[in-house]
Amino acid sequence: MNHSIPHSKTGWHSFIALILIIGLGLLSSCNSKPDEINSLQQQVWKTPQDARAYMKLGNAYANSKRFPEASQAFNSALAINPELDDARHALGAVAFNQKNYTEALKFFQQNLDRSPKDSLRLYDLGNVYMQLKQFDKAANLYNAAIDNSESFIEAHYNLAVCYSHTGRKSDAEAIYKWLLDKNNYLAVSLQKHINNEAR
Repeated sequence: MNHSIPHSKTGWHSFIALILIIGLGLLSSCNSKPDEINSLQQQVWKTPQDARAYMKLGNAYANSKRFPEASQAFNSALAINPELDDARHALGAVAFNQKNYTEALKFFQQNLDRSPKDSLRLYDLGNVYMQLKQFDKAANLYNAAIDNSESFIEAHYNLAVCYSHTGRKSDAEAIYKWLLDKNNYLAVSLQKHINNEAR
């Protein structure tokens, strides 16, 4: 997987998706092999009430970017075990990666409702609002994620992007200065983003 962060005005879209994918572990550096998917399908057929088997199959489909089939597998897992937050989270990620932000919003909101203080859940929902260009809502969610996990570097980065879109350049620059000591690569990316927004 290419871990570079685009620096164009729209580059933050790709960066957000990349962070979301890495957080979920849905996509790996290589696609799932057909034999692996076939083996996992066999497992599901043998144990149709095993939610974890459906999760493994869904992850294999997601690795191969077969998102509709991944959604079907994750929905099957959730139908078997409605308490399976991993399935709800995965459904949100699949929708997000297909740019179906309305669907992603639904699943990530459900996931956050089940654990309202969870930083990753707050961050995921913030990413959806950012994609919807609702920067104030996204910023509130990133701030809440940071309140619960001060060292959440990606949340700081995305918060600064929101600030740059809402005219809070000095706040974005303060985060840039903070990032210099934490992650110089992200700091440089953020500086380029802030400069592009200022043009």
